[in-house]
Amino acid sequence: MNKELMEALDILEKEKEISKETLFEAIENSLITACKNHFGKSDNIKVEIDRETCDFLCYAEKEVVEEVEDDCLQISFEDAQKVKAGAEIGDILHVKIESKSFGRIATQNAKNVILQKIREEERSVIYNQYFEKEKDVITGIVQRYIGRNISINLGKADGILNESEQVKGEIFRPTERIKVYILEVKNTPKGPRILVSRTHPELVKRLFEAEVTEIKDGTVEIMSIAREAGSRTKMAVRSNNANVDAVGACVGLNGARVNSIVEELRGEKIDIINWDENPGNLIQNALSPAKIVAVFADPDEKTAKVVVPDYQLSLAIGKEGQNARLAARLTGYKIDIKSETQAKDAPGFRYEDYMDDYDEYEEYEEDDEGYSEGDGESYDESYSQEDGESYSQGDGEGYDEDDSEGYEEREVNADGAESYDEDDREDAESYEEEYAEEDGAQSGNADDRIETE
Repeated sequence: MNKELMEALDILEKEKEISKETLFEAIENSLITACKNHFGKSDNIKVEIDRETCDFLCYAEKEVVEEVEDDCLQISFEDAQKVKAGAEIGDILHVKIESKSFGRIATQNAKNVILQKIREEERSVIYNQYFEKEKDVITGIVQRYIGRNISINLGKADGILNESEQVKGEIFRPTERIKVYILEVKNTPKGPRILVSRTHPELVKRLFEAEVTEIKDGTVEIMSIAREAGSRTKMAVRSNNANVDAVGACVGLNGARVNSIVEELRGEKIDIINWDENPGNLIQNALSPAKIVAVFADPDEKTAKVVVPDYQLSLAIGKEGQNARLAARLTGYKIDIKSETQAKDAPGFRYEDYMDDYDEYEEYEEDDEGYSEGDGESYDESYSQEDGESYSQGDGEGYDEDDSEGYEEREVNADGAESYDEDDREDAESYEEEYAEEDGAQSGNADDRIETE
């Protein structure tokens, strides 16, 4: 038994995860290569290795002839009698080859063949290992900056975090542990090339799958996700169990689950809303925390017209249009938002544009079916006095839909943006007066009140 060879193969199998059979084949090929370098030919060279004892035998198949013309392929009758008594002309004999007789160059070539095979198998094993983790999240250690790119140690291989996949403002220190999303694994002559990302929306999705047990077992399902890396993410979820609150499961007790993900994303805000098959309700939920007066959605054209209170317009649009932009990505609808004042004169933003009178609207709202005009264009409309149930991380607590006092100030803080300018502030102050005037109440400025009296 060749104990040294067996121990070496066991170590390679454990450390490199290369099967013994592959190593045996590499040794066989290396011995054949050595014979070719030593004798000039290897067509008739055979190598056999006992997989149990690791004993190997190298021999050449030679034909017994009276007169030898090729030493590599033929053997004389006299020499054949020494190898095997009773050998006759025309027989094929197995002539043992001593590997110790190989020269230095042949031995070195055999060694290189074994090492090359080990390297190839090692790369193949690493490639297969990380190819299975493609489109998944993995923890890596920051190594160094390569220009504007970052090298991430993923264990047995290094990943590249390109500048385009980095979140603006994130700065990493060497030896820091971060979670990255594996975008692509390429097999190259120099080994697997792994591209990772910190900006991909799937990163947030995978983090929730790892953190929330209900998502992992299928009770809660992530239906859609929209992300602006480093700033805000909107995610729509639904529950497959009537007894499980999808939003609450994702938020966790006192926000524990969502906060751990926010911490990993370096403070990125996360809005979690309830998914709804009705496009109107879904768009209403997606535009939270803004209050919605009415939504007119066209499923065929994938467009929606949304009416909001005057003082909620800037909140619905969001800072630099972020809230509306994310809502559009989340729902897949092109959303046009107008205030109630603007909607009065805008076609397509009034109930009268879709129905003859409000009685038809009420019937429509009861049976929850789309309204179809004479030209066949269908509108899926949703109207509600209350916002869709949702959760917005970052403001520390949800808003109270029943409590209207101070509502605007809390929601502006939750969105993190200035929601109105001075003109909007004046409009907000007179907002209730306009509706009071429609009801017959005294309203307007101080002079109007004096004249009325």
